[in-house]
Amino acid sequence: MHNDDYTTMEFVVQVLEAVFRKPPTEANQIMLNIHLKGVGLCGVYPHEIAETKVDKVHAMARSEGFPLRCSMEQV
Repeated sequence: MHNDDYTTMEFVVQVLEAVFRKPPTEANQIMLNIHLKGVGLCGVYPHEIAETKVDKVHAMARSEGFPLRCSMEQV
């Protein structure tokens, strides 16, 4: 996930818990990494699952009016 100046920290935590099934403590830590470093790792998944999760993040963000961006990289 990528940091931006508009998406709230609370929403990022909500997305991490809902889409990536992170417990609250881990979701908060990832959110802080995103906020402080500009980008944060949400998990490592097979390609198809990663695509679905990226699409879900973008759909949730659009529905709330946030420009949150999520991307995937090959590892």
